[in-house]
Amino acid sequence: MREKLMGGFASRFSEVFKRLELSSTLEIANRASDVEVERVLAQGRANSLNEFAALVSPAAEKHLETLCRLSQRLTQQHFGKTIRMFAPLYLSNECVNICKYCGFSRHNDIPRITLDIEKVEREAALLAEQGFRSILLVAGEHPKYVSNGYVEEVVRRLAETFPSIALELGPLETPAYQPLTQAGCEALIVYQETYHEATYRSLHTAGPKKHFHWRMDTAERAYEAGFRRLGIGALFGLHEWREEALALAAHTQHLLKTCWKAQINISLPRMRPAAGEFEQVDFLQDHHFVQLITALRLFAPHAGITLSTREPSTLRDGLIPIGVTSMSAGSSTEPGGYSSFDETSFTPTREQEGEQFHIADERPPSEVARAIRKMGYEPVWKDFDQSLLAAV
Repeated sequence: MREKLMGGFASRFSEVFKRLELSSTLEIANRASDVEVERVLAQGRANSLNEFAALVSPAAEKHLETLCRLSQRLTQQHFGKTIRMFAPLYLSNECVNICKYCGFSRHNDIPRITLDIEKVEREAALLAEQGFRSILLVAGEHPKYVSNGYVEEVVRRLAETFPSIALELGPLETPAYQPLTQAGCEALIVYQETYHEATYRSLHTAGPKKHFHWRMDTAERAYEAGFRRLGIGALFGLHEWREEALALAAHTQHLLKTCWKAQINISLPRMRPAAGEFEQVDFLQDHHFVQLITALRLFAPHAGITLSTREPSTLRDGLIPIGVTSMSAGSSTEPGGYSSFDETSFTPTREQEGEQFHIADERPPSEVARAIRKMGYEPVWKDFDQSLLAAV
């Protein structure tokens, strides 16, 4: 029987996390044998966190071909041969937090920009012209965005054009999320950044983002407010990747049980150049990246997996058939950045000094869509309409 978050029957993930013995599970990953890996691969699924640990183990690296084949089969079984397309629209880079790795961190000397609603509509219109009907609204963490109704009004204005609107902004309590879902927002994305608490506290030295466990429960608060899609992820490059992967898998497993009416989506962003002088601790190498994506698919076959423009074009194209279900394209990470794009190629024409990070795949959306079709998959620009909710 599924656990119910509504009504308080299940513990928040922050409580579950405190009871996890991640060090022991990490030891299982580090010591897994070929026999243990092959046993999980023979099942075609990872049915426990310990079995997931075997799939991200050093011993599993030699089985990448089998992992990819199984992951491809499961992904096509549950999602078909489709890739959901979306674009981020940055509303503001103002932020009250100090996060040592982020370009928006308040200690960085960058131009601070907050778009007025008319400018947001112009930026959104440029994305609509490219074919997008799914959009992710992003902002630095600042209380004024919600307290003055700004984000709510942005959602209300854009809902007429974009059936699918997602948010990525500072975590809120459930009552503060409710006006946003009522305005037409259907998805909430929040990254834990790192699940290693000591690392988290050393990187977040000021601002509300310092609260490690409160951030961890954001997806569940959003679920109670009515969001139908929930996205989580870790920023790989802040701590040892296998330990992050185990915590992320445990978080995914918890949300699949407790927030079962929502689609759960996993993002695996890797560090990119940004303002500031942060040096990443442990970079997730490409072959480990493939191993992680495929292991997550075998552990959570119903969860979506998102690939952003942080990754280079050749790698993104190669990952299309092995487990990814959604991709961003033609992205700008600076508020107002799309207005400076070339009208024909839809690519940046200038350095974006106010960006959160510098993207790696600068291809226009149409070129990304062609690459998806070339791989035998179909780019999906719109897969949801608000009118469907009337029948629920």
